[in-house]
Amino acid sequence: MPAGPATPGWRVPRYDDASLGALLPGVAAALGAPLADPVDPAAGLPAVDLPPAERYCVVLVDGMGWTLLAETIASSAGRRAVPFLAEVLSGGESRPVSAGTPSTTATSMASFGTGLPPGRHGLVGLEVLDPDRGVLLNELRWDPATDPEIWQPFGTVFGRLAAAGVGTLRIGNPEFAGSGLTVAAHRGGAFLGVDGLASRVDTALSALRGGGSMAGPDGDLPVPAARLVQVYWGDLDAAGHAHGWHSGAWRRELRRVDTQLARLAAGLAPDTRLVVTADHGMVDAPPGHRLDLAEMAPRFDADIALVGGEPRFVQLYLQPAGRARRAALVTELQDLVGDRAQVCTRDDAIGAGWFGPVENWVGPRIGEVIVAADDETFTLVDSRVAHPHLLRLVGQHGSLTEAEQLVPVLLR
Repeated sequence: MPAGPATPGWRVPRYDDASLGALLPGVAAALGAPLADPVDPAAGLPAVDLPPAERYCVVLVDGMGWTLLAETIASSAGRRAVPFLAEVLSGGESRPVSAGTPSTTATSMASFGTGLPPGRHGLVGLEVLDPDRGVLLNELRWDPATDPEIWQPFGTVFGRLAAAGVGTLRIGNPEFAGSGLTVAAHRGGAFLGVDGLASRVDTALSALRGGGSMAGPDGDLPVPAARLVQVYWGDLDAAGHAHGWHSGAWRRELRRVDTQLARLAAGLAPDTRLVVTADHGMVDAPPGHRLDLAEMAPRFDADIALVGGEPRFVQLYLQPAGRARRAALVTELQDLVGDRAQVCTRDDAIGAGWFGPVENWVGPRIGEVIVAADDETFTLVDSRVAHPHLLRLVGQHGSLTEAEQLVPVLLR
C-alpha cells in the first residue's frame, strides 16, 4: 500500500482500480453496463479490469484475506488441502486489492456494494458516532432510529444495474433481508436468504442458468434469472474470530469453502465468469495481548466521551476537555502504545487518505483521535463498554496491515 502524499511512511489503502470498491464496477463494465460516478456523471467509477462475459458470479467469503490464502498455499500440505483456491490464486488473472479503512465488514461491504470509498459512502467503522443523535451506531447490528438510506444516500451497484435492465441477485443469510446494513450497502435487485453454502451454490447456479425454483424449508423457492449473482459466506470469518485463523477450525472451514467453490466453477456455463473475493483479512490477536482503558481509569476519563471503532482501529470521540488538549492526548496515547500502534487525529487520518475523499457530512462520524494497530497481536479496548463477545475474540481485523487490508480478486 502506498504512503499518503503528506504522510511519508504511513500505510494508506488504495482507492483506485486496485481496491475492493472497484470490483463490482469492473463487473458492470464487463457485462456491458459501465457505471458513472453518482455525483459526477461525466466521470466513471474506478473499475477492476475484467474480461467481458455474458454473466458473472461473485462470491464474497468473509475474512478470507489475500495474505492468509498465500500463507496457506505456501506449503504442499496447504495446496493439497485447498486445491481449487491454490490453482486460482496462482493463476495470472488473480491479484490482491485493498479493502479500505477500516478493514471491517460494514465498511467493506458498503465499498463493495456502492463502488465508493468509505469517506464517500459514510460507513466508516463497526461503531461510529451518529452526529445527529450523539450516540454510537453499530453498523453491523444497526438501529431502527437511523434510516439506512439517509445514512448512505447513494445508489448501489446492484440497484443501478437492475435499473439498467441487468438482472442482479444477492444470496446470503436469511436474516440479512431488509437489515440496516443490507439496505445501506446493497439495496436494489433481488435478494434470496438461503441457509448453507452448498444450497447457496445451487441457488446461484440456478439463477445463472435462467432461474426456476428450488426446494426450501417452507416450500419451493422461486429463483430469478440474473446476469450478476453475488454469494456471501460468513462462516470462515466466524471460525477465525473464535479460534484464530491459524486454527484447525479455520483450516477446516477453508477446505469446505474450497470444495464448494470448485463445484460452483464446474457448474458454470462457458459464457459465465467466477470471481472470488473477501471483505478483509485477519490477524491473530489473543486477548492476553490487549491494552484495556478500563485498567487505566480514571486517567483518560475526562478526555474521552465515547470509544468507537473496533479493537484494532479504535475511534475516540472526545469530551470538551479532551478536545482542548487533543495534541497532548495524541502524544500521551502514542507514548502508551509505543510502536504497537499509530495514534493520530481525525484530520491527519483524512489528510493521509485513509478513508479516500471524505464528504463533509461523513467527517463528524470519524473518531477525533484514532488508534490504528501496527503490531499484529495488539488490540485496544475499554472493557467497561465493549460487548463481552468482542473481548473473547482471537481473530481480529480493522487496521491497515497487509494481513488485514489485502483481499483477493480470484478470477476463473
